[in-house]
Amino acid sequence: MTTVLSKEKFLEKVFNFEQHKEWKFEGKVPAIIDFYADWCGPCKMLAPVLEQLSEEYGEKINIYKVDTEAEPELSAAFGIRSIPSMLFCPVGEQPQMAHGALPKAQIEQIIADVLQVSK
Repeated sequence: MTTVLSKEKFLEKVFNFEQHKEWKFEGKVPAIIDFYADWCGPCKMLAPVLEQLSEEYGEKINIYKVDTEAEPELSAAFGIRSIPSMLFCPVGEQPQMAHGALPKAQIEQIIADVLQVSK
């Protein structure tokens, strides 16, 4: 199941940018952060794909959502200019950003390549 994060939860579960200047991932398993807005058509198309992936990968990855309208500070911190944007966060490595409502197969490829996770 995907989880919507507030700024407070983001700082705790993903990256506390108020304490650290350099990227320091707080999660124990890799994560995908979906930056979205309720009014965004492509975001609505992406949502069920992320729910499916969440079910398929289970405990191996966390999928979080950040509402760019409710959390403008998080959007600004990551330079989000277009939505949907997804931040892929491997454990112990730099995150990578992908933009647009990517097809499921492409997201699965990024999960394999960047997050080093298989089903």
